[in-house]
Amino acid sequence: SSTSISAGLGMAVAHHLRAEEDPSYRERNVIAVIGDGSISAGMAYEAMNNAAVAGPGAERLIVILNDNEMSIAPPVGAMSNYLSRLMSSRKFMGLRELAGKFVKKLPAPVERTARKADEYARGMITGGTLFEELGFYYVGPVDGHDLPQLVSILRNLRDTDNGPIMLHVITEKGHGYQPAEKAGDKYHAVAKFNVVTGEQKKGPAGPPSYTSVFSRELTRRAATDNRIAAITAAMPSGTGLDAFAKAYPDRFFDVGIAEQHAVTFAAGMATEGLRPFCAIYSTFLQRAYDQVMHDVVLQKLPVRFAIDRAGLVGADGATHAGSFDIAYLGCLPGMTIMAPSDELELLHMTATAALFDEGPIALRYPRGSGLGLDLPAEGTPLEIGKGRIIREMGGQSGPEKGGVAILSLGPRLAECLKAADMLAAHGLPPTVADARFAKPFDTELVENLARNHAVLITIEEGSEGGFGSLVGHHLARTGLLDNVRFRPLTLPDRFIDHNTQAAQYAEAGLSAPHIVGTALSALG
Repeated sequence: SSTSISAGLGMAVAHHLRAEEDPSYRERNVIAVIGDGSISAGMAYEAMNNAAVAGPGAERLIVILNDNEMSIAPPVGAMSNYLSRLMSSRKFMGLRELAGKFVKKLPAPVERTARKADEYARGMITGGTLFEELGFYYVGPVDGHDLPQLVSILRNLRDTDNGPIMLHVITEKGHGYQPAEKAGDKYHAVAKFNVVTGEQKKGPAGPPSYTSVFSRELTRRAATDNRIAAITAAMPSGTGLDAFAKAYPDRFFDVGIAEQHAVTFAAGMATEGLRPFCAIYSTFLQRAYDQVMHDVVLQKLPVRFAIDRAGLVGADGATHAGSFDIAYLGCLPGMTIMAPSDELELLHMTATAALFDEGPIALRYPRGSGLGLDLPAEGTPLEIGKGRIIREMGGQSGPEKGGVAILSLGPRLAECLKAADMLAAHGLPPTVADARFAKPFDTELVENLARNHAVLITIEEGSEGGFGSLVGHHLARTGLLDNVRFRPLTLPDRFIDHNTQAAQYAEAGLSAPHIVGTALSALG
């Protein structure tokens, strides 16, 4: 999001430099396409600001602004309002339509000249002032579904020397397919659907999603705590905050595709005594890492990070996988990180975050549905940094200690229990524990598991350098690493392609058979 102009500018300048070195190299135009939701993000302006002074090559950059007033959620903010004003300039659009009918009656050379004159108008009446001030030659708005006109404009822009160019194109999401035209947000990503009716196939009713459990508890807490505010970066439905927005519109803020601003905006709220929840997908929070560190953690501000889509995400693939948040947050001093093993734990952890005022706290939870557990009306706050024993079957203290301990962080606990049953069938019933907290983790629990078992396995839905690394460092510092066979199971050091979540975790080696294999291998 918002990266295409920077990449396109780099390509355009590179083409020019290569052409200067090699006369046989043909310099080319570069077209960067960006949506009206994405252009509100800061990186787009950094690129446009640089394009005006990037030197030769930049004039061959053409940016197509695809303006359909719809990303996943409707665009918000001043930029959206500005584009709407350009779109609604019917006076100019009417002149264009009239001129178009007139020039079609003229000889071809005159028609081409007239079309160029139309482009030279470039917002004199619509007022593409912002883009002009940034050094772009603005053309538009034009009908993106009138392909003959669009092709003609692009040909003319290709041959002009007035770049860099901003071509403002008006489109309709799902144009030509009525079900998508009526509900563009529902067709951003689709399951199997009936092409004639547009009806999407729905799976059988099941347990509530983790997202909805978080949303329910946060909205309930806000009823009795007017300091709670909710912030999202253009994902109100994806993060479940649309329900919060309906209940408390004055305390809900959709900042658009601007995660960096969302985090520092939340930090500002926290300085004044509010309890902001910044709900962002794990993979998108990476965009705001500098702000998390400098504007929140360094100042020890109690910003609550609700990190949705943590772990592998199935059909959304590597771009949306929440693989790195434990590692990149776990190294920050004073950061508290929680990971629920099921939806009941998520309920309790949301309540914990709502009342936690000692500094930044992160709550990571996966995409998908819970296990179908009965949920109480409200969550109960947890003790910070304390895990729990789920099964205590194997292991003994002293020099003859043996057995396996499995320490799970997050939703892999269900797979750990399956693995425990499989190991029990081998006559090796393990101890199974739920860490609950990646940081600060329960050092007493970890030390007891290490002292009383021959093998300690940690498992997490995250990359290397996360929870397992933190546990390993602690074992090394305390000398316990020499006394236990420590095996951290993490996501592998590579990206995992689109698939079902179950297949992805099997490929990653984080399923019950892999846990069993690791335990048996460690026992020798």
